[in-house]
Amino acid sequence: MNIENAKSQMRKGMLEYCVMLLLRKEACYTSDIISRLKEAELIVVEGTLYPLLTRLKKDGLLCYEWRESTQGPPRKYYALTQEGEEFLRQLDEVWCDLANSINIIKSFNTTD
Repeated sequence: MNIENAKSQMRKGMLEYCVMLLLRKEACYTSDIISRLKEAELIVVEGTLYPLLTRLKKDGLLCYEWRESTQGPPRKYYALTQEGEEFLRQLDEVWCDLANSINIIKSFNTTD
């Protein structure tokens, strides 16, 4: 098994959660989302992010607004909807439960 493939699959599974975490605090433009993901070493390309944003919007978890830009045409800024905030709260619980389960399983392999 290729570790890079496994790592890629794990990151792909977490991408929706990470994007929603970024939008929790403030609305963001797509390139801002990509930059912040790269800062966190979750490299993402626009071709991956746009379909995800579209799906989250279609599911009612995100909304967007157009904002004027000083550097070209207006930009689409994404934000969480109320439904998105509730969904993210539930994802937070799932993440904590999952991290706890993994830590329990990892502890089975330690010798004291």
